Amino acid sequence: MKKRAVWILAALLLLASGCGRQREEGGTEESDVALNTLYAGMEESCGWEEGYMADVEGELLEGYYPGLSEIPAKQLVVKIPAMSSDVNEIVLMQGETEEDAESAAAILQARIDAQAEGGAWYPESLEAWEKAQVLREGTYVALIASGAHQEALEEQFRLQFQSKE
Repeated sequence: MKKRAVWILAALLLLASGCGRQREEGGTEESDVALNTLYAGMEESCGWEEGYMADVEGELLEGYYPGLSEIPAKQLVVKIPAMSSDVNEIVLMQGETEEDAESAAAILQARIDAQAEGGAWYPESLEAWEKAQVLREGTYVALIASGAHQEALEEQFRLQFQSKE
């Protein structure tokens, strides 16, 4: 009898917790993704040595992505090469709401457009920025601009949101 009551209580707790959040679009579950861990995996797969990529914060963040710091974020990882002419710019963000993610996506797309339209200067850099992408999954958004690793990094981001069936 006690075992049955424990199982019923456990089932009720699982139902009450919701076992994940419902996305408004399509009604599928959105899992929590640790963006620092995702970035660390990206860094490792690209073979970037410690110190190659630097955090972007404060005035530099506002200069690169005007308005991004004003959007409520649960998580934010922004990285650029510390000293390199290579295009490797990664922004990973989880907004508070899907509307926040949509607003962030517009800011990130403006960065891509500005760089691809001449802000990047060098022909190789312009080409890399033309291939850069803003990706969205629910409240998550990413800017991925990487000349050598574009497709692989996009795939790493997308894999975080595939259902684990």
